[in-house]
Amino acid sequence: MDIKEVRCFLKVCEHLSFSKASKDLHLSQSALSKIIQGMEDELGFRLFDRSTRHLYMTNEGKAVIPYAKKLLRQMEDFMHVASEQHQAQSGHIRFGLPPVIGSSFFPKMIAMFRKQYPGIELEIVEEGSRIVEQRILDGQLDMGVAILPITNNGLEVTPIIERKLKLVVSNNHRLANKQQVCVKDLSNEGFLIFSRGFALYDRVRDACIQAGFEPQIIQESTQWDFMMKMVSVGNGICILPETLCEHVSHYQCKAIDVLEPVIRWDLALIRRKESYLFSAMSTWMSFIKESLESSRGWNEVN
Repeated sequence: MDIKEVRCFLKVCEHLSFSKASKDLHLSQSALSKIIQGMEDELGFRLFDRSTRHLYMTNEGKAVIPYAKKLLRQMEDFMHVASEQHQAQSGHIRFGLPPVIGSSFFPKMIAMFRKQYPGIELEIVEEGSRIVEQRILDGQLDMGVAILPITNNGLEVTPIIERKLKLVVSNNHRLANKQQVCVKDLSNEGFLIFSRGFALYDRVRDACIQAGFEPQIIQESTQWDFMMKMVSVGNGICILPETLCEHVSHYQCKAIDVLEPVIRWDLALIRRKESYLFSAMSTWMSFIKESLESSRGWNEVN
């Protein structure tokens, strides 16, 4: 059984559809079907039930998924080690970056890295922080950025940035002239909030609950600029990272410090523990740290 077969199996598991999986894998549906059939013949049992219109996993198929994921990660690490014996300044990095973080710190950094290291392919995958964590654990990403705290013990965590969240209101809002507010003062407000799957969704909601109320969420979004535009016309409030709040004047909004509780927005580089740190990834990690140090955004750690 080779790495291609394992990757095909997991992709069909993800979609429960041969047609969708074949598109992701850039294979014909018939070729993918033959690969899965070959795996089943080798294993001696069926991985999928094809007897109905919808594709289902067999119990045996479900049982081997965690082992297939572990095997794929080990195979990929092996391939990284083997390829690096010949190519020290090249490689392919799959880097998970939540959109709100990417828009705050990384565009210039990514451009500079690609210019300085043209032999290293940096693939940026935009997903919410929690999804980035899971995809790293599943071997779909090599590393990424996530919001602290990270609770999963399977991840290696390197803190890089310390920031806070701020309240954003329209210029005409009742709180617009305040320098600071307590979270409890927002109990009657309608919230625009990042979608589930973003760590900021949990961070804002948990702060409200800590202050004694469940937030009234009137809109979930993946786009911070959309939320600011909605706020600017009096359609709710939002709580955003202070780096994004530098743009509030363009949206006729005000940014206000939040107290009791202060809502932290501390960031870290994450990767799977015990995974092979190939040279391209090590180069990218060092580049991030040095770039943040030079811009005084790096949080010193030993």
